[in-house]
Amino acid sequence: MYALIIAGGEGERLRPLTANRPKPMIPVCEKPILEYQVEWLRQNSVTDIVIACGYLHHVIQEYFDDGSRWGVRVRYSVEETPLGRGGALKQAHRQVPPSEEIIIAANGDNLNTQPLAPMISQHKRTEAAATLLLVQLRSPYGIAQQRGRRITGFREKPLLPHWLSAGVYVLGREFFQRLPDVGDHETELFPRLADEGKLFGFKSRSYWKAIDTMKDLSEAEREVQKLALV
Repeated sequence: MYALIIAGGEGERLRPLTANRPKPMIPVCEKPILEYQVEWLRQNSVTDIVIACGYLHHVIQEYFDDGSRWGVRVRYSVEETPLGRGGALKQAHRQVPPSEEIIIAANGDNLNTQPLAPMISQHKRTEAAATLLLVQLRSPYGIAQQRGRRITGFREKPLLPHWLSAGVYVLGREFFQRLPDVGDHETELFPRLADEGKLFGFKSRSYWKAIDTMKDLSEAEREVQKLALV
């Protein structure tokens, strides 16, 4: 099974850590975010990975080489000019054999422990063009509880009744045929697929963490140690 990882981000909000490396190569507990993803994909039966990279791509290539150290085959799709996330996926997909009907894709700046098998099973059952991993939104703040105007207590960073796209996808060939050469799949293609009834979500309660700020990074360090992911 093939997977594509979008790993071209500059991570401006994480400078100076990204001054000499792409965002997915920032270490969490002394191991790059991207390495956690490679290990997670291997554990979920992925054999071949194409990393779509651009900014300081040599750092990724020198670290992962051909992937043999992790028990997978790693190839690289390098953007000469910015293509957007959708364009990056389309270019990377050219290295996937035509015989592959289902491809996994992921943003390279998050951590998760969701098993892929149930996502793939749902994707096949629904005949979706794309199946998105959904995680429940957690409030970044404590929420006041009220009875009338009286505050009766607080809930510290509770889960909210909303689900967000977690940047992990199970994709069919139709998805790649419809990707733009340059542009973003989430803002351009996903809405069209949703209108056509071809976009599905898989709700997950597994661990997931996007790393966009220094606060996210420090939280991820604690969570990874607690979950013994290192």
